[in-house]
Amino acid sequence: MKIIRTLAILFISAPIFAQLPQQSTPASPQVPGVQSPNVQSPSQTTPPDTKAPATPPDKKAAASQPPSATSNAKTPDRAAAYYHYSLAHIYEELVALYGRAEFANQAVSEYRQAIAADPGSAFLNAGLAELYAKTGRIRDAVLEAQDILKREPNNLDARKLLGRIYLRSLGDMQTGTQSQEMLRLAIGQFEQIVQLEPKSVDDRLLLGRLYITNKDLLKAEQIFKSALEIDPNSEEAVTNLAYLYNEEGDANKAAQVIASVPESSRSAKLFAALGYTYEQQHDSKKSVDAYRKAVELDKDNLDAQRGLAQNLLNDGQFEPALEQYKAVAEADPQDAQAQLRIAEIQRRLGRYDASLQSLKVAESLVQDSLEVPYNYALVYQAQGRYDEAIATLQKLLERSTKPTGDYTQAENNNRSVFLERLGSIYKESGKTQLAVETFRKLLPLGDENAIRGYQQIIDTYREAKMWPQATAAAQEAAAKFPKDAGLNLVLAGQLADNGKVDEGLTLAKSLLGGKDDREVYLGMAQIYSRLRRWPEAEQAALQAERLSQKPEEKEYAYFIEASLYERQKRFDDAERTFRKVLHLDPQNAMTLNYLGYMLADRGVRLDEAVGYIKKALDLDPQNGAYMDSLGWAYYRLGKYDLAEENLRKAISKSANDPTLHDHLGDLYLKTGRIKLAASHWERALEEWNRSVPADIDTADVAKVQKKLEGARVRLARESDTKINNR
Repeated sequence: MKIIRTLAILFISAPIFAQLPQQSTPASPQVPGVQSPNVQSPSQTTPPDTKAPATPPDKKAAASQPPSATSNAKTPDRAAAYYHYSLAHIYEELVALYGRAEFANQAVSEYRQAIAADPGSAFLNAGLAELYAKTGRIRDAVLEAQDILKREPNNLDARKLLGRIYLRSLGDMQTGTQSQEMLRLAIGQFEQIVQLEPKSVDDRLLLGRLYITNKDLLKAEQIFKSALEIDPNSEEAVTNLAYLYNEEGDANKAAQVIASVPESSRSAKLFAALGYTYEQQHDSKKSVDAYRKAVELDKDNLDAQRGLAQNLLNDGQFEPALEQYKAVAEADPQDAQAQLRIAEIQRRLGRYDASLQSLKVAESLVQDSLEVPYNYALVYQAQGRYDEAIATLQKLLERSTKPTGDYTQAENNNRSVFLERLGSIYKESGKTQLAVETFRKLLPLGDENAIRGYQQIIDTYREAKMWPQATAAAQEAAAKFPKDAGLNLVLAGQLADNGKVDEGLTLAKSLLGGKDDREVYLGMAQIYSRLRRWPEAEQAALQAERLSQKPEEKEYAYFIEASLYERQKRFDDAERTFRKVLHLDPQNAMTLNYLGYMLADRGVRLDEAVGYIKKALDLDPQNGAYMDSLGWAYYRLGKYDLAEENLRKAISKSANDPTLHDHLGDLYLKTGRIKLAASHWERALEEWNRSVPADIDTADVAKVQKKLEGARVRLARESDTKINNR
């Protein structure tokens, strides 16, 4: 049947501190070879500020002077400072070994005594600040580092410590305001660090990632480029710049950056970045090649393996994708996402029992998942177990319901996915009113969800041939969203279909003159096509093609043009234009189906037609129109069992389509079941009688009427023969 379908950049670093347990412990043991220090309270006040220059403890002075626990307020006692610093360092090592709070307190105490002996030492203050950070006393660490910077603004160690603290705290903030402030502080520190350490590529890369988080992409681009100027061979700089361009939606520029590195010099990481870039360009084949090279260079790189598996799936290579995901799951048995993808592929291959088994494994790996039960519902729908699918989705909606109705955008989007799927199952199972009621629940979930909800409501009414209701819903939608070109075009088409041609075309033309002109011309092309005004339809489609910039935009414009040629029986033009679509996207299921059906309907190159349609069904296995196309192709090949299997599946999903009933009628006649053939032709005529003129081809109706009359004559003769033979 013919039918017209975040890069996350993570800061990956070792933890800079861990909160130590606060617990009562036995008395601290004596440190071997060292006099037991006088332990001060960890809550003692911070040493007074001083403008003395930073000087690390002098080891020679320590060797010639006896240690002293008191400092001279005017002259630094570096021997005493070194003595207490040494003790502090020993206690720090004990903290690292045993993680006990009393050792941390002793280390703090010794640092304080060292600082009291040499108050101007930024080295000692930095050591104390670092200790505070390591032991979870973040506020004290920040205050200590800030105190150093008051005296010595260019102290690199203090700035790096503050930068690390702000960076770590960035992920701990609960509110957007807190997080934004922490991001601002982190950026401020690393901007200073880059100035103090101008040749450090790592500092620039980290600052660039912070700029991306802050949505300051121009600054991020500049800092990444400056990192490449310092080290043209830095694959981290190349990778980050490529990811930035992908984030901006410029995958071509990202590919150019990676291409600047000779292929022989590319690492697994660069090949993985290239794979991701091709993925953003929707070029699955090139993405697969790049990810495969990444895996060959680093067989333990699970992220590259996941990228390879996903793009094999995107390319419709289901068996290789399944094999790759199974390898990922074997390498990482806790990867629930891999099990979900395995279940998805098994479902799309029609292996429903295996898919359910994989979902059970995924379910055991994650708690309170919404995705796992949603995938259960998809399998149940594919099996025709509509009641179970409906019950599963209803439970998901109950789980995600908030009595207050206070949903985040992500929660709204989840609910919209569940509701849209539930509505589609009601529609597929012939429960039109329940489908409409379900789609109406999308309307309060935000503008985009509401627009989709209205489109589904209109489509549901149209499929049920409830034309007045479809028009009323389209008018309601256009009134609610008067600036949405898509909904206004739906209303224009609805008006034209119902005899108000001038009103519909006037509405469509009134939408021209803005950013949505391409969409408007496509809508007008389809309205003119349904009115069989071919020159105007072709002119509108060509205008849309001229306005198309992205490959996916050109694809759809070509598809509309090809469908216009096919309807005029200009089959060579249609096939040539369909092939333009497939050149841009070999996985375009609509085009594969339409081209296959066009060949099958004409009875030419039937094996080729079957190949196209089967590929379309692989990509969209529950599409009833594609099932009809495959059944019709098998009918033309004389493979009647396969034809009946697919035609019956198709009609179970779209019982109101007259073309499906016509096809089944032909099959039943061919296989000697004349009574069944007649009943389907009668149903085809009934459905055409309920259709709008745009959906009716009078030549097709006349053919079916003639076939029905012939069947009735044969049935009457057979009945007379039976009577005469009694």
